[in-house]
Formats: sequence, C-alpha cells, structure tokens
Amino acid sequence: MAFSLHLVAGGLLIFTIYSAVQWLVRCRRRQIMKRQHGCLPPKKLAQVDPFLGTDVVMQNLGAAKQYGFLNLLKSRHAANGLTFTTNTYFRTTINTCDPTLIQNVLSFQFQDFGMGPLRRKSASPLLGRGIFTTDDEVWSHQRALIRPSFVRAQVTDFSIFGHHVDQLIALIGRQNYKVDLQQLFFRMVLDSNSEYMFGESVGLMSENASESATTFHHALDYAQQGTILRLRLGNLMFTHRDKKFRDSCATVHAYADKFVAQALEYRRSQASLPEEKRNLDDGTRQKYVFLNELAKDTDDPILLRDQIVNMLLAARDTTAGLLAFVFFMLARRPEVFAKLREDVLEHYCEPLTYEAIMDMKYLRYVLHETLRLFPPIATNSRMANKDTVLPVGGGPDGKSPMFVAKHNVVTYSTFVMHRRKEFFGEDADEFRPERWENLRPGWEFLPFNGGPRICPGQKFALTESSYTIARLLHAFSGMENMDPTDWREQLTLSLTLNNGVQCRLIPS
Repeated sequence: MAFSLHLVAGGLLIFTIYSAVQWLVRCRRRQIMKRQHGCLPPKKLAQVDPFLGTDVVMQNLGAAKQYGFLNLLKSRHAANGLTFTTNTYFRTTINTCDPTLIQNVLSFQFQDFGMGPLRRKSASPLLGRGIFTTDDEVWSHQRALIRPSFVRAQVTDFSIFGHHVDQLIALIGRQNYKVDLQQLFFRMVLDSNSEYMFGESVGLMSENASESATTFHHALDYAQQGTILRLRLGNLMFTHRDKKFRDSCATVHAYADKFVAQALEYRRSQASLPEEKRNLDDGTRQKYVFLNELAKDTDDPILLRDQIVNMLLAARDTTAGLLAFVFFMLARRPEVFAKLREDVLEHYCEPLTYEAIMDMKYLRYVLHETLRLFPPIATNSRMANKDTVLPVGGGPDGKSPMFVAKHNVVTYSTFVMHRRKEFFGEDADEFRPERWENLRPGWEFLPFNGGPRICPGQKFALTESSYTIARLLHAFSGMENMDPTDWREQLTLSLTLNNGVQCRLIPS
C-alpha cells in the first residue's frame, strides 16, 4: 500500500515538473517570437473582473436582450480603438474592426486560424460536422462538394424563384396588402431554396401549409436562437440546458433525413442505369436538385444531412434578412423607393431575365448599401491553431505587430467596420445608395466573408434578392411604413429585424 502511494506521489511529481518545464519552454519561445517580430501588446478593455470577465459576459447578454449588442460593440471600439482584447473565463479574445488584420486572419494566414473546438461544440447539435463548423481536410472536401452547385447555369435559372415570388405577391394581396414582409420573406425563401436543394418545396406560402412544414420552420428558428446563446456563453456553455432546443434540432434533422433518404435512393436508381440514360426522365432532363448532386459524391447520410442543414440555413437567413432590411429602409425612404422603381421599370421585361437585372444599377447600389449597414454575419470569429504573429493590432495605435497565442480567438465585426467614417464618409451611419456610384472598397466591405472561406452562395443570394425586389417593385407602386420605431437587431446566426417590416403595399 505504502509503495503504491509513493508511486502515485512520484508520478504526480514527475508530471508537475514536466508541465512546469513545458510551460517555461513555451513562455521562452513566445518571448523570443515577440521580440523577433517587434510585437507590442494590444489595448485591453477595462474589466471589473480581469480574470473571469463576468462583467463583460453579463454586459454582452444584457445588451443582446435589449437588442443593442452591435451598438455595444461599436461603442467599445469607439472607446478602445480598432483592436482590443477581453478576457472571459480564462480565454483571451481579440476584438477587431481593422480590415488589414481581418484580411490576414481570413486570407494571408488562413492556415493559422480555424473554427476552433468551442464553436464546433456550440453549433454541433444543429449543424453537426457541416461546412460552417469544420476545418482542414474535412472542410476542404465539403467545400469541393458544394462548389459546383453554384455555377452560373443554376444561379441564373429563375424558374424556381419565379413560382415562389408569384405566391408571395398573391399572399400579400390575400392579406389586403398590410403585412410583415420579413415573415413572408423567410417563408418564401425557405420554400424556394428547399425546392432547389431538396427537389420539393416546404410549402409555407401555400394557403394550406402542412403541420410538418410549419413545425420545421419554427424548429429551425428556435434551434438557431439556442445555438447563438451557446456561442455567447462560451466556456459556460455547459450551463445551457434546454430540452426544447434539443428537440428542435432533432426536428430539423428528421425533416432533412427524409430528403436525404430520397437522394440516396435516387443515387442507387441512377447507378443501375446505363450511362446514356442517367439523369433523364422520359427523354427530358430532370430539374437540378442540389441534394441529388451531393449524393453523387457520397452515400454518407449524416454528412449529407449536415451539409444540407448548413446550406439551407445559410441560404434562407442571408437572403431573407437582406430582403427584409432592403424593404425596411425603402418603407422609410420613399424617395429611394421611387428612384429604385424607376430603375427597375426602365429595364424590366417579361419574363424577367438575368441580363435585365444586371442592367439595374441603382438596384445594385441599394443592395450594397443595405449589406454595408446590415451585414448578414455582423460578427464572426476564428481561433488560432498555433502561436502566430499578425502584422497589425499591437501597440496603443493598433499598428504594430501583435502576438496571438494558440487558442486565442479573433472576433471581427463587419457591422462596426462597415460604419467607419474613414472608409465610407462622414455619413457612414446613413442609408445613401448613391455612395456606390464611385465607391470601390476592398477588405473594408466584407458582407460575405473573404479568403478561402468566402461564401460560395453569395451570387445565388444576390441574384435571388435582386429578382425578388424587381418583381415586387413592378407589382407595387408604393409602400407605407406602419412602424414608427427604429430598427431593432435580432442576432441569431445572422442579422435580422426583431421588429420585422410592418408596412402596407400599394398595388400597381
């Protein structure tokens, strides 16, 4: 017995000495690295609790409840500069709105940063091992799988979009033209994108939407809210105990599993046919189905489900959120509505074509200005997977090299960056589409991310949004704002409006 105790004690002593030596070696190596690169420490946010950062976490959660998290970030940057650090529960976070630093993290030093285990853990109940939670070879493989699905031929085919916009216009009429457009946009985009991805629409826009479709829609929303809460909790994620969240994730997965099974059956049926008869139905080529194309490259049902949930969620929220913010601003700026409608009608044709939409310059300005003020992903982050040095961010002015330790998180806010006056003028907080007549920004305008992980579906989202806006401005000659309040943020995995778009549309 005594020998066993001595053995355990000896083992603990050896482990302690080994750990101490490793720590000293690591500290020494980091000091050399900092000195070689001339690194200076970044500014620090003043914290009441400098170790656990409880005050920062509570401030973040409180601001989010009051729809003011993004304005809190903006005020912190105004007080502390482009780059500063916070410490929460023994985790260092580097907060930045510096485009040079962001470019290095997302592009030049892409291999030094990844999603990180905390982000994977927070999002995995809903997103699994999809493209938005994975790194390295797994991510590269998934990116290669989905890239062919966004070629120009698919993106510019309006046959699916057209049908669902028809349904949207009809539904607005059935509601006597007084509607919350944001709710309708989310339903319409989910319908159109599910048809593109699954081959079958969820059917939320129909007069008799099925109970399963409505349940899926609500489950998707609730699962998103739970995911963003887990992200905000960070290392306190273990305190998140919400059965409804788990049930919502299961509902989303079960709904997607049904279509995955159909895609795998399609794969098997195609494999049994001669090459010349594949993808043909009675001599006519079948419509493009995103999931069927994915199933050609893998028969792993979990991988297919995770991919389709990731893509469906991203496609729905990006497009619907962009449309909602466009019409939120148009309802408050009748002169912009009139100018945009004039541009649309000048180039409009039946049926509406991709070429006609590309000729609508003011429409493009409106979209860019909306994306500038209300970027879909208002904040994002990467975790350092090794000790590294960024060329900026250090020192009192944020212009010196900055050392980033392994497991430090870099959080960047496009919302704050897009409103910087040195890039977009003294009226950077104002909605003025005309600024895009001569504006040619670089990394300071980042609505769809950048570098190797740039959004593969950005053209799809912009085309779908442009088509929908053009069709609505052709169908309606004006709109009246029914909500006197300012916008209130709703931050889930993307930025939307908590107060929706309450308006009355005037038919042409």
